Amino acid sequence: MEVTIKQEQLAFLFEAWKDDYVIYGPKRFADDGCFSDTDTIRYGEISGPEEIVFDEKSQYSFKEALLPAYQTLFYFTEDAVKEADGPEKEAIVFLRSCDLHSVKRLDEIYLSNGPEDFYYKRLREKIHFVWMSCPEVFENCFCQTMGTDQPEDYDMGVKWEGGMVKIDCRKKEWVSLLEPFMKDKDAVEAKAPLRNTFEEGAGKDVRIPESLSIDVAKSDIWRDYDGRCIACGRCNFVCPTCTCFTMQDLFYSENGRAGERRRVWASCMVDGYTDVAGGGSYRQKNGERMRFKVLHKILDYKQRNGYHMCVGCGRCDDVCPEYISFSDCINKLEDAMKEVSADDE
Repeated sequence: MEVTIKQEQLAFLFEAWKDDYVIYGPKRFADDGCFSDTDTIRYGEISGPEEIVFDEKSQYSFKEALLPAYQTLFYFTEDAVKEADGPEKEAIVFLRSCDLHSVKRLDEIYLSNGPEDFYYKRLREKIHFVWMSCPEVFENCFCQTMGTDQPEDYDMGVKWEGGMVKIDCRKKEWVSLLEPFMKDKDAVEAKAPLRNTFEEGAGKDVRIPESLSIDVAKSDIWRDYDGRCIACGRCNFVCPTCTCFTMQDLFYSENGRAGERRRVWASCMVDGYTDVAGGGSYRQKNGERMRFKVLHKILDYKQRNGYHMCVGCGRCDDVCPEYISFSDCINKLEDAMKEVSADDE
């Protein structure tokens, strides 16, 4: 069903959803920013549409709804192991087109890359997605380059225009909730499909070389990041497609025989990520870590799956305290390929 309603009427949907769903969306957390007297826009539980920040980009992605930063897998004692309970309610997540495309990447990694991940799957099966249109291409976004600027596979789409909201509902169970609006004289049937209305080429100009190969790993450009990068991992934590984790045991008793095992976010950019038994480490320099991250996002993932891992949200550029730009690094790769080819001749 496609319909246009008044913005305040959207509250009716939230009231109807509350009993059966937990609703997540980008909301403003006052004075929670990295600098004094600044706010953060990140995902949290919302009770009404007035809490959703629809005209600004969130600093953090939606992925905590599917991949909690700390997730208890099971509890253990000396005599027994108990699996952690899954969520009781289903969830609804409001998200942008780039984040919606990232769900496809997360599904590929956790459901198709070897055996299905049980903990991811039980969350995934209970989540429904509401696509939010973007009023503009935000700073550092390059979703058009990555082909993620238009939404796919959503349960409902919403587009704010003035004091009205266009709705495209594709979930049968929710259609009945919208039928009363059709009787309202101010509600009109939406004629055109919901799309992001960006100008062609809008956003940051990012060029991925067609000839890109693993040979670019030999380039000297990666050395530039040895000194600039401080290995904080913020780029990984805000990224909607970064999926790496480590394990952490939390002990309740001094003898270590009772406690819980957690899955905790990890980052390929931080110290210790590639440490192995015997004291070895595969990528000690920060430039080597940058090389791994970049080439994973736009080279080897595509070679295996046919599409890029990066969705062009630009959050890594937004959040870096050293002003390192992932997208600018991509734009250096064409010259880097030429440099490597010349050295090989």
